[in-house]
Amino acid sequence: MADRDARATLAKRCRVVIAGGSLGGLHAALCLRDVGCDVEVFERSAQELASRGAGIVVQPATVRYFETHGVVRVEDISVPSRWLRYLHGDGSAVYEEASTFRFTAWNTLYRSFLELFGRNSYHLGEALTAFEQDDDGVTVQLASGRQERCDLLVCADGIASTGRRLLLPEVEPAYAGYVGWRGLVEEREAPKAIFDQFHEAFTYFQMPDSQILAYPVPAPDGEITPGRRLVNWVWYRNVAEGGDLHALMTDRHGQPRPASMPPGYVQDRFVAELRQTAERRLPPVFARLVQDTREPFIQPIVDVEVPRMAYGRVCLIGDAAFAARPHAAAGTAKAAANGWALAEALENARRDVPAALRRWEPAERELGLELVRRAREMGDKSQRYGTWKPGDPALKLGLLPGATRPGRPTSAPGAGQRKPVGRG
Repeated sequence: MADRDARATLAKRCRVVIAGGSLGGLHAALCLRDVGCDVEVFERSAQELASRGAGIVVQPATVRYFETHGVVRVEDISVPSRWLRYLHGDGSAVYEEASTFRFTAWNTLYRSFLELFGRNSYHLGEALTAFEQDDDGVTVQLASGRQERCDLLVCADGIASTGRRLLLPEVEPAYAGYVGWRGLVEEREAPKAIFDQFHEAFTYFQMPDSQILAYPVPAPDGEITPGRRLVNWVWYRNVAEGGDLHALMTDRHGQPRPASMPPGYVQDRFVAELRQTAERRLPPVFARLVQDTREPFIQPIVDVEVPRMAYGRVCLIGDAAFAARPHAAAGTAKAAANGWALAEALENARRDVPAALRRWEPAERELGLELVRRAREMGDKSQRYGTWKPGDPALKLGLLPGATRPGRPTSAPGAGQRKPVGRG
């Protein structure tokens, strides 16, 4: 304990600027503050963030901070499930597997991290625009004209990372050939059949070149009582790059939104086509879910990979470094793992930031590369090759399910007995 206290004291003079105040940035901020760093978070948005992705499958790495420190009970911010289930076109189950996944909502997780970190060192409306580093530190330039001097700059600014663009202008997100349509439906407003199907299951329907899935998540106010929550769904649909994608990602006001299309901005013609196709191609419970969604939204699916994550006193974490397709349900967990490991490395290096980053980078880069590879293979099985099959062990969710790094649980709990289910 004395040695830990001494290292924390040495690290206390280490000033850290985090560009990006989403889940990965906040988690890293908490971990770094706990080893004695002076941490300031700068978020480009002028308002506290709204939901960006709706549902999140809880992974051990995502909630390790809560459980280690005993500050948040995972049961209080998430919804349990008992089954992983696949449906036939008529809505009957074709396959079931016992599962103990838990689901949370982006808003719920964000609110939990922000309340723990506090708002005094969380600055809104401050976008990173440039930085310069020397042997002694980093000078960070923000869009407001504000300058910050720090020992370490952590770029946690997402798929459209400014930090990555400044360090690696040649690295661009690579479009995967399909988008994820997303939506949320209140359980209390849904027919009983919707509640019965989705309230305790992770449910899929696989069709040629497409897939839809759904699971329950907390309500916007954090409510987790059955009947008062939301059902979160994602429908992966192929869209050709170029004119088709550009048209889809142009909002109802004629403004291109290439990174994401928020609720309420999708053109009416595309929403109408989505609902018509749902009636023709989806099982009745999924079709009703899509029909009952007032404002569906869209996320183009991309891959991001960087050759390096550490550059002297600057590093990239989370989606700023490696953005994986959502099929492995581990993007948030990966960002959390990056931040946890970064704090450990900095503490062990006794404030030598470049040395800490050199030690930190190899394992985190391996983690990112492996997740992107696995998620790409999963997506291709669904959207290109038609080889996504229930029960395939390669479709397991989580970080590196075949390998565990010491002290860091990596895959979701709950792989249980599998069983095919006949019609009726």
